[in-house]
Amino acid sequence: MKFGIFYEHSVLKPWDDGSEQRVYEQAVEQVVAADELGFDQVWEVEHHFLEEYSHSPAPEVFLSYCAARTKQIRLGHGIALMLPPVNHPARVAERAAALDLLSGGRLEFGTGRSATWTELGAFRCEPDDTKEMWDECTRAVVKMWTTDNFSWNGKHFSMPPRNVIPKPLQKPHPPLWVAVQSPETAVQAGERGMGMLGVTLGAPLDYQQMVKDYRRAIRNCEPVGEFVNEQVNGVAFMHCGEDDGEAKLVGGMAAAQFGVRAAHLVGIGGIYPSPAYHSHASAAPLRTRPGDVVGPVREGTPIGDPEFCIKQLKWWEEVGVDRMVFLINTGETIRQEKVLASLRLFAREVMPAMTRNERAEAAKAQEREKADAIARANASLPVNP
Repeated sequence: MKFGIFYEHSVLKPWDDGSEQRVYEQAVEQVVAADELGFDQVWEVEHHFLEEYSHSPAPEVFLSYCAARTKQIRLGHGIALMLPPVNHPARVAERAAALDLLSGGRLEFGTGRSATWTELGAFRCEPDDTKEMWDECTRAVVKMWTTDNFSWNGKHFSMPPRNVIPKPLQKPHPPLWVAVQSPETAVQAGERGMGMLGVTLGAPLDYQQMVKDYRRAIRNCEPVGEFVNEQVNGVAFMHCGEDDGEAKLVGGMAAAQFGVRAAHLVGIGGIYPSPAYHSHASAAPLRTRPGDVVGPVREGTPIGDPEFCIKQLKWWEEVGVDRMVFLINTGETIRQEKVLASLRLFAREVMPAMTRNERAEAAKAQEREKADAIARANASLPVNP
């Protein structure tokens, strides 16, 4: 299992002149630390007008700044809103390609649509059309990256022949992902050969059937892109501390703050149930259940000491998730030094336990390759009469 982090850039009230800047600067410091510690991805959302919940309308700007400060960590545009009233597809392709170039080919390209009326209503997006928009625009962006004379005459946008430049550094293009909240979207991700980017802060059992459906669908997929990106990312809160009780208290408070900020969002499904947004669809990703650890913290959430975190992550491993991506703070709920200490402790104590089998298999593979090489060399030697 691999690990990443992600950001909403929650900025809690009361605000002062430096509130947003502090949240951004602290996030950059965390990303730099995560890069040095071995976390392999950082994801940044695109949201608009969502006060307190997410002050992140320009993920490509934040990720470009992070690219200049880091060396290895891959940069997840998660997600680009593939809706022409919000982002013209050519502008999405241009900005994403520029980020891939500046980062040395580290872009992970996440796609999707919005889940709030605050955003869709502001841009005059028809909710029933958003799934078609996402599908059409994602296919178009791939063509923009891989052809020199692109033109399009679709249902939701059109443009005359143009060479959309620059092109991404990664060839044929960066890995493609789609945000997955529902079982049907998991299947659609698999059918299109795209990575399943889990965005619901649920429990492993919430993901279990979706992962199975995704794996089944991707076996017979017709890829949207030039290659299949079979990966599943789950998402959870994370706070790792030496003292289990203190870690649960501190991490639980941050999770609770996130839930409060999400609860006031107007989810499309709640006011506009339709084939595109079912009645259960909501912008608020958290639901409390009996037995929750602290507030909205669910089973499978690595908030606690290293031993507890390992135990929780084993649930995700059994479900078949390839990578867990963590929300590590909300606004400034947790002091920065504690967030950084949590990342360091997680990397030191938890990561090795979760990658031990992977390292053992890699060592066995190396031994097999070495033995095969020796056998081939021996076979090529002349035989003495």
